[in-house]
Amino acid sequence: MARTNETSSVDKVDRIDVSWDYAVCAWARHFNTSEKRVKEAVAAVGDRADHVREHLQARNQARSERPSA
Repeated sequence: MARTNETSSVDKVDRIDVSWDYAVCAWARHFNTSEKRVKEAVAAVGDRADHVREHLQARNQARSERPSA
């Protein structure tokens, strides 16, 4: 059986390029957060979208666990 050159969706990794404002804006909308938080997350965990998603979710969860003042 011949193998094709097509990349499966498992091999594809979405990356966030913070050098392009429109890309940061699109990812901010995707994650329902600000562009600033997307850039901070990329600086903290790298440009892989799955890592940024996990970082933002963990940050939101940590913030929601704080006691009310």
